[in-house]
Amino acid sequence: MRKRLVSGICSLMMILGLIFCAGVDAGASDSRPMVDGTYLTQDMESIGTATPVTRGANLETGYSKLRRVADGVIYAGGTTIASHMCDSVKVGVLVERVQSEDGEWEYVDYWMHENNNANVASTSKRIEVEGGWYYRVSCLHSADGDIMESSTDGLYVPEY
Repeated sequence: MRKRLVSGICSLMMILGLIFCAGVDAGASDSRPMVDGTYLTQDMESIGTATPVTRGANLETGYSKLRRVADGVIYAGGTTIASHMCDSVKVGVLVERVQSEDGEWEYVDYWMHENNNANVASTSKRIEVEGGWYYRVSCLHSADGDIMESSTDGLYVPEY
């Protein structure tokens, strides 16, 4: 009887915990400006994690990274991690910019890196950019045909 009582109390506590967590309003994050599904922020750094596009057994995860490092200079890159050694592991990095939440993303730079007979591919570079714009990095990750994509938030680079 005592075990049932303890079990019932634990179950009730878990249910109340789930109800409380589900009822928490995340309204603060919803008020941030957004363009084409990307939040625009004043942060110094943003890291995006890959979301699966296809199901497969080769691709573990992928990351895109964007960081302001100096006036008019950003660090952009991406990493693809395979779950085992693959014939081909690739990461493609696209850098885009937008001036305000009313605008559209514009092309800035693109490059790709491939490693053969490996389980990781990573690339990055420093790019001189114009101030007064938001910048984002989107990456396409692949490992022997499995594909995922990742994207950072849009980071504001102030005019200098």
